[in-house]
Amino acid sequence: DAADWLDSRWKGFFSPWRRSAAQATGVDATRLAALGERLCALPKGFTPHATIRKVLKQRAKMYASGADLDWAAAEALAFATLATEGNHVRLSGQDVERGTFSHRHAVLHDQKTFETYMPLAHAEPTQAAVSITNSNLSEFAVLGFETGFSMESPNSLVLWEGQFGDFVNTAQVILDQFISSGEQKWHRQCGITLLLPHGHEGQGPEHSSARLERFLLMSDSDPAQVETDPDLCRIQQHNMQVCNVTTPANYFHVLRRQVHRNFRKPLVIMSPKSLLRHPLARSTLAEMDVGTKFQQLLPEAYDAELDADADVRQVVFCSGKVYYDLLEARRAAGHRHTALVRLEQLAPFPSAAVRDVGARYPNARITWCQEESQNMGGWYFVYHHLLAALGGQRVPAYVGRPPSAATATGSAKAHKLEHEKLIAEAFAV
Repeated sequence: DAADWLDSRWKGFFSPWRRSAAQATGVDATRLAALGERLCALPKGFTPHATIRKVLKQRAKMYASGADLDWAAAEALAFATLATEGNHVRLSGQDVERGTFSHRHAVLHDQKTFETYMPLAHAEPTQAAVSITNSNLSEFAVLGFETGFSMESPNSLVLWEGQFGDFVNTAQVILDQFISSGEQKWHRQCGITLLLPHGHEGQGPEHSSARLERFLLMSDSDPAQVETDPDLCRIQQHNMQVCNVTTPANYFHVLRRQVHRNFRKPLVIMSPKSLLRHPLARSTLAEMDVGTKFQQLLPEAYDAELDADADVRQVVFCSGKVYYDLLEARRAAGHRHTALVRLEQLAPFPSAAVRDVGARYPNARITWCQEESQNMGGWYFVYHHLLAALGGQRVPAYVGRPPSAATATGSAKAHKLEHEKLIAEAFAV
């Protein structure tokens, strides 16, 4: 019975059989700037660490100019807008108050009195609660609790962040038994969001991979089901969403999308590390303004740097940090024959958008590039979806590390050589 899918706490939410249209998640840029200004203000007499004062000054400049917003600035706006719209925002995990990579600084400490202050809790007098709290070192217990919390509080944005994405493996039971399969088994929706720092940056096999491949294998995205209308929420028909976003604006939208829809699905984000401060990974308030929304696929962003579409010889599909490595290498070498396309959402697979890319570059070969080993990352999942979306006419080629038992090498020198090799191979057309 369709009525069994929802209980009283979920009144107004849609069951999987009632289709929902995609929702715009943009917010008026003037309002965003005003919220940003308040998020950078401190109470009278509060003495932050000198470094924090500098961070807040830089962030205030981003909000005032409406340009060059980094990851933390966009995240703060997503949290603040949801809270001021009446939605509880709850984030837990190891070192989430500061952020493992010292980027968030959500909870500030007075250097004289040792009192704490959280600007997000003071964006507006009538806002909903914002809870950002460091948790103990038990991924299994904390993720299990937050998953249950999200099921009992559907109007909240509930997030759990791993200190490194690698550590989520100790919570695999929660992922298998509840997050990936709970709705199909028990007819109960869940909107938990996982933030899992992921990326090969020479930090070794314990600090490089959130095991993207595991989440994609747990996804029920079917290559044979090629979408025809990207404006319909195909996500509603699947068990969860797996994303690897590359811009602060898209991160802003994917967080707000979790709340601004008529149903709930788990969201797994391969969150960045070096991109938190990368000079190219910046966004503007205009990209978060009214009328904007999450982009499942980001097409070639610099058409002027390429030959005409019919003369492009290769389209490299990729996801996450490796895009910026490819972009910098393309510019350094002056390549004009390779377009770079980002899959911001891998599951459910954005087949309609991929089909449009294929039609735009009719003479180009299709390549998938990843920094993970061949038996990991997105390759085995993406291969079948790319092939189906392109009508089976163009077989994707693989560029990346060879198969490996460990997620990454423990040698910084070997890491550098591997990375240079795969980037070079991506342009060997």
